[in-house]
Amino acid sequence: MAEEEAEDKDEEGEDDDGEGGGEGRRQAEPGKSKLIIIIGAALLFVVGGTGAAYFTGLLDPVVEMMSGPAEMNAAGDGPTAAGLQNTVFYDLPELLIKMNTGGRKSTFLKIRVSLELANAADVPKIEAAMPRIIDNFQTYLRELRIEDLKGSAGMYRLREELLTRVAAATAPARINDVLFKEMLVQ
Repeated sequence: MAEEEAEDKDEEGEDDDGEGGGEGRRQAEPGKSKLIIIIGAALLFVVGGTGAAYFTGLLDPVVEMMSGPAEMNAAGDGPTAAGLQNTVFYDLPELLIKMNTGGRKSTFLKIRVSLELANAADVPKIEAAMPRIIDNFQTYLRELRIEDLKGSAGMYRLREELLTRVAAATAPARINDVLFKEMLVQ
């Protein structure tokens, strides 16, 4: 019977000396190792995420804000003049378009647009292609619905569509952007 009690005590984690702390020490070590693994994984996640954000360009605005714009010239007094020197803005004539309303009352779009050209040498190319540009714009704008122009997302899509159409019409000339001067839906 004394042997059975000794075996029961050994199974419960107590030593023959009557001290029961051996099992407690073994449980504490796995808890510490789990904590170290969790901290290591979190650190790896943060470092890896930061590295990925840097290499994909997501941190460029933050880096530019801390170090200053990348387009600063050597003197540090503003953007380089070479980037702005060749830029030309060309105003298109005002367009008045009856929009697609699907049988409801008539809705009109009045729009004034300016094109940002890469250089002044492209102005004669734009003037030569003006009938084609106006035709592309009117054909596209007549099929728009009022819902297509709502919000900033609608304006962005409109800008991208007009830029695509003007770039196709003036293929050798380089158009940097389409700028809205006035837009009225009535």
